[in-house]
Amino acid sequence: MKVDVLNSSGVKSGEIELSDEVFGIVPNESVIHESIVAYLANQRRGTKSALTRAEVSGGGAKPWRQKGTGHARQGSTRAPQWRHGGIVFAPKPRDYSVVLNKKVKNLAIRSVLSQKAKTDNLLVLEDFSMDSYKTKYLVDLMKSLNVGKSSLILPESNKYIVKSASNIKDLVVLHAESLNAYDIFYHKKLIIFKNAVSKICEIFTPKCSKSSKVVA
Repeated sequence: MKVDVLNSSGVKSGEIELSDEVFGIVPNESVIHESIVAYLANQRRGTKSALTRAEVSGGGAKPWRQKGTGHARQGSTRAPQWRHGGIVFAPKPRDYSVVLNKKVKNLAIRSVLSQKAKTDNLLVLEDFSMDSYKTKYLVDLMKSLNVGKSSLILPESNKYIVKSASNIKDLVVLHAESLNAYDIFYHKKLIIFKNAVSKICEIFTPKCSKSSKVVA
């Protein structure tokens, strides 16, 4: 599969061939769903906590006698229906994390990448570097490429690009080595640096066919 390589002005500067094993498979929607659910579950901190009636202080004495007062019978002022009473089925700290098989994660990412390529929502961009914080430069880049909510994949970390992009609501920066299906799927456009393409192929090409690498 061949796609155009664009410069920072949004003008075609060449072509690159994408691996069909990474960017051209039939998307597995159930695996994409499973991977995204697992990713969101792993973002949960699980620190909610409240006290049950056994844990709140006070309430040891029966508030009034069983019969003859005209009130409903009560055994403790720390029962759930009382003010300052315990919580029914109180939430407690728990671990929400979900562990996925590496092959499932790999397939999910290849499925999302292939889905983006199939729907023409994948752009390959000439590499550039930044030596200072320039949010406006990235805003102008998005306008030149005519994209909205997007993921930008870098071949390696660049603190200036990452920090500059953090001020842009519709742009998230990812690294080729730490991709996740959620951020790729959630953002409509996928912008990949040219050098990141070969790195993605190297990481996510199935082991059984590592010998057939992409020539970019």
